[in-house]
Amino acid sequence: MGKVQNKISVKTEVLVVGGGPVGLALAGDLGWRGRQALLVEQGDGSIFQPKMDLVGIRTMEYCRRWNIVSDVEEAPYDRDYPQDNVYLTGLNAYELGRQKMPSMRADRPPPESPQKRERCPQNMFDPVLRRFAQAQPTVDVRYRHEMVSFIEDADGVTTTIRDIAADRTYQVRSRYIVGCDGAHSAVREALGIEMRGRGVLTYTTNAIFRCPDFNQLHDKQPGYRYMFVGPDGVWATIVAINGRDMWRMSIIGGLEKRALEEEELTQIAYQLMGKPFLLEMISILPWARAELVADSYGAGRVLICGDACHRTSPTGGLGMNTGIGDAVDLSWKLDALLGDWGGPRLVESYTSERKPVAHRITTFSTGNLQIMKGARSGPEIHEESEAGRAARERVGQALNDGLKREWLSMNMHLGNRYLESPVIAYDASEDREAAKAELEDAIHYRPSSRPGARAPHAWMKDGRSTLDLFGRSFVLLDFGGADDFSGLQRAAKDAGMALEVVSIAEPEIAALYERALVLVRPDGHVAWRGDAPPADVAGLIATVCGKK
Repeated sequence: MGKVQNKISVKTEVLVVGGGPVGLALAGDLGWRGRQALLVEQGDGSIFQPKMDLVGIRTMEYCRRWNIVSDVEEAPYDRDYPQDNVYLTGLNAYELGRQKMPSMRADRPPPESPQKRERCPQNMFDPVLRRFAQAQPTVDVRYRHEMVSFIEDADGVTTTIRDIAADRTYQVRSRYIVGCDGAHSAVREALGIEMRGRGVLTYTTNAIFRCPDFNQLHDKQPGYRYMFVGPDGVWATIVAINGRDMWRMSIIGGLEKRALEEEELTQIAYQLMGKPFLLEMISILPWARAELVADSYGAGRVLICGDACHRTSPTGGLGMNTGIGDAVDLSWKLDALLGDWGGPRLVESYTSERKPVAHRITTFSTGNLQIMKGARSGPEIHEESEAGRAARERVGQALNDGLKREWLSMNMHLGNRYLESPVIAYDASEDREAAKAELEDAIHYRPSSRPGARAPHAWMKDGRSTLDLFGRSFVLLDFGGADDFSGLQRAAKDAGMALEVVSIAEPEIAALYERALVLVRPDGHVAWRGDAPPADVAGLIATVCGKK
């Protein structure tokens, strides 16, 4: 174990275990709120196998809040590279179809958001988040440090940390600890939290290779993602990692665990290209694609976040983006608890709000995988015959129709609504079972100010988005229909809850928000709405603060 230091040597408000994108986002957001955070990560921060490359539209809205959009846009991904998804039997064989998508430079934000999704692989996005976190004066990021154990008590958590380089251990005292330590989370295991779901879906192998002239070696128009179709459906993909010379080949596999070596993977790359070609194999990563969700996201002073809570197939680009959503939900609640204006139900609400989102995205992503693997034909798909042409047309159409929900899944990113939260005041007349059914639609996002929903975006006359109003505190939007809401202000002040009132005299935005008064939480979700303050304003504030 090396040298041991038993006394407390570091004190912080929140200890974040794990320095991937979720841990960095959580530490950065806590620091952005003025809270102390110590992040420990056992690795050195290097990314040899980018596990994600899509920064979703909701995550980009958080980047806007943190003022790091330009850092994402300036990442070294080729912003002119087309983002088409291509289905084909081989790069020099038959193309079955493609979903055309604009390059990052040509793309524009949709009407529903001030931002758009971005292509920024983890080896580019992690450094952006690291700079954001380290720019906060109250955040300390320590690489090559690992959690050994922790003990929780009534007032906080004492954690033993090992400095790997110095081979010594020391103790950290924190008010809270959050495990952002991935799919095999040591924090989750120490808490004894089980994960449930379908389990392993496939044993997959990823290989990163370098080939500068890759797109000159075949006759297809360039694409972001090439999906290779055989008689048993899609069996491999090649993705443009940086839009230039780096590529990720994934052999989807099945339930048989296989160890593919470099020589075999090189031969598969030749098969996909239809001929041998010069490539440099950079790294190989076997991994298990799974559908699992944690029973609980923690309790008391020890919580988990991101992949520690949910494992999902990447067929949807929702894993990391959902994890950052977890972090944003949790951060303001920790801020409230540390500031002594938040109540114990905030911790309870973290699981009840975010766990249904995890079930939603894991089921959706598995469905996309099933569409890919279910596009079956027979050996004729490779033949130059009438039967071959018919098979290719049928499979191409099935993939095109079935996977539109993945390519165009705005409602999966913007439409997550918290329907079972103890800290949201719902409209009494609403049929929440019907609202749950609406979440089954992956594509069509319908902006709404209904409690639990993401507060809608609209451009205001001063050039700001309504989303620019949210983040630091609760915000009461006043659209001019209520005579007096001073009681709400007094109740918030008495509770110690920061509340900013913003009056908007713009009829189109008022119509979008549907009520005269809309209370929006720091994470941008609606906490309550009404045409007049409720009779029990103190009760409302106690509810949304987690005290009731």
